[in-house]
Amino acid sequence: MKRTVALIDRLHYYHIWQIALGLTIVFVVISIIYSNFIFLRLVEEENKLMEIWAEATRQFIQADENTDIDFVSYIIEDNTNIPVYMLDADGNILLTRNVRDTVADPTLLHGPIVVDIDENTTQYIFYDDSIALRHLHIYPYISFGVLALFIIIALVVIYTTQRSEQNRVWVGLTKETAHQLGTPISSLAAWQELLQQRYPEDEYIPQLQLDISRLQAIAERFSKIGSEPELTLQPLLPVISQTVDYMQARISKKVALRTECADNCLDVQMRLNAPLFQWVLENLIRNAVDAISGTGSITLNLHRDNRTIVLDVTDTGKGIGRNSFKRIFRPGYTTKKRGWGLGLSLSKRIIEDYHRGKLFVCQSVQGQGTTFRILLKDAIDNAPAS
Repeated sequence: MKRTVALIDRLHYYHIWQIALGLTIVFVVISIIYSNFIFLRLVEEENKLMEIWAEATRQFIQADENTDIDFVSYIIEDNTNIPVYMLDADGNILLTRNVRDTVADPTLLHGPIVVDIDENTTQYIFYDDSIALRHLHIYPYISFGVLALFIIIALVVIYTTQRSEQNRVWVGLTKETAHQLGTPISSLAAWQELLQQRYPEDEYIPQLQLDISRLQAIAERFSKIGSEPELTLQPLLPVISQTVDYMQARISKKVALRTECADNCLDVQMRLNAPLFQWVLENLIRNAVDAISGTGSITLNLHRDNRTIVLDVTDTGKGIGRNSFKRIFRPGYTTKKRGWGLGLSLSKRIIEDYHRGKLFVCQSVQGQGTTFRILLKDAIDNAPAS
């Protein structure tokens, strides 16, 4: 039921943005089509104006001292925004109007409009788009750019806000869990001490103490989520070995759990928060166990590339589809009937936000198994632990 509600919420979110994106595309297309329509009409109008201007120029040149040229002069002077070039038959520029920077070849512009001055003289008028016409032509693209920028900013704000809200939910949940665990753990510790006093020879009481200590460590892990954990320089291999030993006694005997370590990693030290790092390993091992049906194996392979430590957790389980490589790290994503879908999300946060490393699916083949890879930088050899 929980997964269904989450799926509906995601579909609703994507549906809204699909509608918004669709409306945006429709708006841009309509704007471009309409602007292009107006542009073509204005091109026709400017062409007619230039025909009139060319005729007025011809009459002005042919006029003698008895001809009234007030009207043609008005037409010529009225053109204040269309760049015009008048060329002779040899292509030489005779005059320009409304031209800021002369183009190299005016014959590439609109035209020519032929102006027959007399039987022996012919001139040609070429003209460019007016500034207003050029602005109109690029207007829809500017509108699209502004709209696209607005959508990108809105998406970033929504994503950031959503992620911040999710982080607050997870932090609040983990801290409340740690708080709720505190009282029963304290009570169990008191009962364990009483049993230890009454039955000092009982062989099961030390095991009870181990499990109580484990519960205390789990509560401590939850309490650290949302605050910057303290990292200390310590040997890495013992931290891994302790986790493997703990998990080996708590998983199916049909699953072989082993550690492989390259020679150059035996004494390597890293800055770690051991309880949180072990939590990551436990999550990866539990997921690997769940992925194995029946008999299988889980291998933790520790090796290095210069100062980068590489820890591969490989199982022989059912594998993961490539399209789920990133989705499995999203909060709430799970393929199990039970569970909150937080294990891998928290693990990724512990490795990447707290330890400045990387956690990702290195490879997976369905039916054969999966390898999760942890990358940790700045390995130190033979350094004293702080």
